[in-house]
Amino acid sequence: MSDARTLVVMRHAKAEQSGPSDYQRELSDRGVVDATEAGQWLANRGVEPDQALVSAAVRTEQTWEAVNDGGGWDLEATLDESLYEAGTESALDLVRATDDHVRTLVVVGHNPTMASLAALLDDGEGDDEAGNELAVGFPTSALAVFSYDGDWAELDEASATVVAYHVGRG
Repeated sequence: MSDARTLVVMRHAKAEQSGPSDYQRELSDRGVVDATEAGQWLANRGVEPDQALVSAAVRTEQTWEAVNDGGGWDLEATLDESLYEAGTESALDLVRATDDHVRTLVVVGHNPTMASLAALLDDGEGDDEAGNELAVGFPTSALAVFSYDGDWAELDEASATVVAYHVGRG
């Protein structure tokens, strides 16, 4: 049996400029629309997530809710406090801890970590256009879809292939 897995690395959608704290900033109306569109785009590509690892900040949680709605899934997020402040290595460690039965994982977090995680994982052998777009920037609602062959615990630098890149814009 193939160990092919799908990893989606996503930055939260557009949030309000202020909130009671940075952690509690909510998505803007546009952010909700954009994230919903991103979910539709993923579903149209046949992505069917088994787990969503989501920063416990309000805007990332709301991003996942909108993506989940747009995709037509009913998947409860796995909220992780540490993903809010995680650097690239910590975020990678969180992904490595994913259960082996999970074939498709969506990670929703913050920049600069999501952009650097996506850049770190990219083996440079994937879709040229997606790789170029990924290198240019990772705006709000950006997501990179990776194909990865192996166990989550073995995921490492340049070990996954970018198959698609998209910025949700509803």
